[in-house]
Amino acid sequence: MVETKLKNLEEEVRFLKIYALVATLLCAVIFLTAFTTQDRNQKFAEIDVERINIVEKDGKLRMVISNQERQHPGIVNGKMIKRDSPRPPGMIFFNHLGDEMGGYVFGDNGGNGHFGMITWDKVRNDQTMALSYLESDNGTYESGLKMWQQPNIPSDVMLSKLEEARKIPDEAKRKAAIQTLVDNNELTTNRLFLGKRRDNSNELLMADIKGRPRIRLQVAPDGTPKLEFLDETGRIVYTLPEQRKTEKKRE
Repeated sequence: MVETKLKNLEEEVRFLKIYALVATLLCAVIFLTAFTTQDRNQKFAEIDVERINIVEKDGKLRMVISNQERQHPGIVNGKMIKRDSPRPPGMIFFNHLGDEMGGYVFGDNGGNGHFGMITWDKVRNDQTMALSYLESDNGTYESGLKMWQQPNIPSDVMLSKLEEARKIPDEAKRKAAIQTLVDNNELTTNRLFLGKRRDNSNELLMADIKGRPRIRLQVAPDGTPKLEFLDETGRIVYTLPEQRKTEKKRE
């Protein structure tokens, strides 16, 4: 009787050893297969995803592809950008410093209107150029190339200076403070527009470093061309075709 029990116990122990060995080998195979699979390209016929983060091997973020709800707010000068409303869906690019450096966003613009924009940013600052399209609900739209002059300071520093100037109670002093920032090239200014306006005219508008329009080349909706040179106050100082020649031709 005792011998029988010992024999059964030995068989059970032998079974447990075999089971443990098989289980260990199976786990090892699964573990190694998982790591091997990670190094292979995966192929999908179709995939639904709300956000994709493109990162380097060290985990540094380089690009985000996302819907509106999960869109990255952006980082400038190492600080997360505070936004009062959701950011549009699209792709956001990040540079080697970890800051946003532009992207492609699109979305609605009320009712049937929509927009799309591709931008590139200055280091630690905002956009310097963009290809944009903006259509309103009534069907009118503007599209073209835009360029901005960004100050050689981080955008959070620029915005802090602007906010302080806007807090000045006296209107004249407030405007003077903001103008000082412009004169010192410490604010963003418009430099160029090339494209189609909402009134169906085509226009090339070039401004100086302070954002003052200096040259305007335009083709009106009726096909009439015009070239204007402006001084720093916005006054037209020369026009082609010249006004007097145009009047003579009309006579």
